[in-house]
Amino acid sequence: MRAIWKGAIAFGLVNVPVKVYSATEDHDISLHQVHNADGGRIRYQRRCEVCSKIIDYEDIDKAYEDDGRTVILTREELKSIPAENSHEIDVVQFVPADQLDPIMFEKSYYLEPDSKSPKAYVLLRRALEDTDRVAIVQFALREKTRLGALRIRGDILMLQSLLWADEVREASFPALETSIRISAQEREMSAALVDSMAADFDPEQFTDDYQLQLRQLIDAKLEKGESLDTEETFGAAAAETGTGEVIDLMEALKRSLEKKRGGGPAAAGSGSKAAVEAPAKAPARAASKAAATKTGTGGATESSGGESRTATAKGAAPKAAPKATPSKTTAARARKGA
Repeated sequence: MRAIWKGAIAFGLVNVPVKVYSATEDHDISLHQVHNADGGRIRYQRRCEVCSKIIDYEDIDKAYEDDGRTVILTREELKSIPAENSHEIDVVQFVPADQLDPIMFEKSYYLEPDSKSPKAYVLLRRALEDTDRVAIVQFALREKTRLGALRIRGDILMLQSLLWADEVREASFPALETSIRISAQEREMSAALVDSMAADFDPEQFTDDYQLQLRQLIDAKLEKGESLDTEETFGAAAAETGTGEVIDLMEALKRSLEKKRGGGPAAAGSGSKAAVEAPAKAPARAASKAAATKTGTGGATESSGGESRTATAKGAAPKAAPKATPSKTTAARARKGA
C-alpha cells in the first residue's frame, strides 16, 4: 500500500503523527469503450470551446459560473485556502458509536503511526477502547474539508470520512403516509421467517456474481472469439424474476416459511424474488407498486408509533442453476449447426 497523505492527529495537547492509506479498493474488471464497427479505442479529449485546441492537464484551471459571470480560480489560489494547507486531524468530540447513522459513512482509511515511538498512537487507541467511544474529527484531504470518525479496527486506528449533514437527503414517500393495517398473524409469521434466516454476518460467504461471470465471458471470448455461444457458456437462460402476479401477503409468508423449513436454498443472495402485495384496495397499478413490499427469500414488518409499515420481500421463483443441462447445450449446438 502507498500512503496518500501524512499528518498528525491532534488529541488535546497530544500529537499523534500518522500516515493515511486507502482501506478499500475496487475489485471490478476494468473495461474501456471501443467503436463497435472496427474496435477502435474511444478516448476523451480536453478540448477548448474557444480555440478548439486539445489542452494539456497542467494548462487547465477551475472556474465557477454565477448568473452569467465566470470566476477563474488558479491552482495557486486554491492552495492558498488555509484549510487546504492543514495536515492536522483535529479531534473535536468523543461520541457513542451508535449515534452515527451508517448513511453518513463515505470512505475508509487506515492510519499508520509515523514516528519512531508509536506510544501516542497506542495511547489514543486504548482511550477509545476503554471509553467505548468514537472520535469525531475534522481534516482536509484532496481540496475538501471533511468530517470524519476515528475508530478502532483490530489493532489499527481507522478514519472514516463522513458526509456533512446537508449532504444527506430527506426522504418522503406518499405511499408510506397512508394507514396500513398489519395483522398479528402476519407479524408473527414474518418474525418467524426472520428467525429462520437469522445468522452471524460473514462477508466471506458472499461473492460478486456479476464480476465472476464477466470474467467467465472474457475467458470464453479469448478462447472462442466471435463463435462464442453465450447459452453454452452460461447455461440455460435464467428464469425471469417473478411472474408479475399479485399474490396474497399471508400466502407469500406461508410459502416462504414452508420453503425454509423444508430445507430450501437458504443462502443469502441466492434467493429468488417475486412481487408480493397486500390484498387490496389499491385503485391503480402504480399505487400498488409503490405500496409493494420486498423480500429476498423472506419478509419483515416494522411498526413505528401507531403506524405499521410493511417491508416484505419479493420471493418465490428460484434462480436457474448456473450450469446448462446436457439437453439444452446439445440443442444450442444443433441450432448453430443448422
